[in-house]
Amino acid sequence: MAAQLSVTGGGPGVTTDGKNTEHAMSIRTARQDATVGLHGPVTPAGRALLDRLGGHLPRIRSTAAKNDRDGVFPVETFDALRADGLMGATVPAELGGLGVDRLYDVATALLAVAHADASTALALHMQFSRGITLSYEWRHGGPQARALAERLLRQMAAGEAAVCSGIKDHHTAVTTLSSDGTGGWLLSGRKTLVSMGPIATHFVINAQTDVAGEPPRLVSPVVSRDNPGLTVLDNWDGLGMRASGTVDIVFDRCRIPAEDVLIRDLVGARNDAVLAGQTVSSVAMLGIYVGVAQAARDTTIAALTRRGAAPPAASRTLVAEIDSRLYGLRATVGAALTTADAVGADLGGDPDERGRRMMRAFQCAKLAVNQTAPAIVNDCLTLVGGASYTAAHPLARLYRDVRAGGFMQPYTYVDGVDFLSAQALDIERDNNYMSTWAARSQKTGNAKGVPQSTEMSR
Repeated sequence: MAAQLSVTGGGPGVTTDGKNTEHAMSIRTARQDATVGLHGPVTPAGRALLDRLGGHLPRIRSTAAKNDRDGVFPVETFDALRADGLMGATVPAELGGLGVDRLYDVATALLAVAHADASTALALHMQFSRGITLSYEWRHGGPQARALAERLLRQMAAGEAAVCSGIKDHHTAVTTLSSDGTGGWLLSGRKTLVSMGPIATHFVINAQTDVAGEPPRLVSPVVSRDNPGLTVLDNWDGLGMRASGTVDIVFDRCRIPAEDVLIRDLVGARNDAVLAGQTVSSVAMLGIYVGVAQAARDTTIAALTRRGAAPPAASRTLVAEIDSRLYGLRATVGAALTTADAVGADLGGDPDERGRRMMRAFQCAKLAVNQTAPAIVNDCLTLVGGASYTAAHPLARLYRDVRAGGFMQPYTYVDGVDFLSAQALDIERDNNYMSTWAARSQKTGNAKGVPQSTEMSR
């Protein structure tokens, strides 16, 4: 078995007063098969990405606590990642990137970063995810989509573009695209929970058209940060993921060229083929929460070991249960990612069933992550004791960060249960959460005061 960069035994140490100590990740012979359970990348490009990231992890880990406490986005870290070519990791090699195209490898990389700091991993996921989805547009989209994707991908590979998505409408406004009368568009509205916002140069926005006499369509305009009328707010004050730069973006009649808008389905259309793209965009994020659970486990084992005497039987039972659940969690997420990679690469057959198959695997794994990862972190607090219930303790940050996974689309708990149960019981429903959101806003008849829940969307 070849040596792998492993995070199964390394992690930040914790002194008796709860402060972080430096603990570098090490190269070791992997005890598990790298193709099962996210214990290592499966392609040369994935290994190259993880190797390069390894040099940045000590800095990420050492600044995590302060950035979390202050709610400060780690700009310097992302400057370093850009300088090292890592902001173009998921850009095809033909366009100057590292060419990482396996979701499994992306999740493995995000796991390693989340083991050091989940906020940094969440923000980096935005860039990695856009590289993957834009690469699909470049390879398989129409002429306009290919040209737009290539332009952005080349800028990402050159370190000139940080691209994130804005999916969730703020509860006060519906984001709409209307004609400017000259063949272009005007974008108005407000997006919330946009991670990596403080350094983003471009935003891929989910909106709907508002054109007199025409049915509304879902659209994806790409908006440059320097576009007049665009404002990036500095308003993130979250319970967890406090250094992720998850801010609001306001659009006030931003002019968008026609060539920078991707036209999607009619609002309310039943098109399960889009579930494939939604899975590709978000499934690798599961690695973040596995990384948080692993970091909590490693921090706890280090604390118990330093106490010297063997822990009591109840504590040893919890340790065994934590390792068993973490093993199962890694295997479940690894299986979902393997399915997404395999099914996503097969463009033959029924596109609707392809989308449903990818989303089913994703949602089964996501439900497991959202239930199991917080439970693991909770048991780690129990083992460490009252010292972990202080703001300065690493487990306190992990406890808050891990809970963010349950708010992420697709889907939050209720929608995920509805999707999986409908698949099992053959119940008809619109599975495109972006379409159902848009249809709901149309039903209210106004763009102000639309009551919406508070999901985080990727």
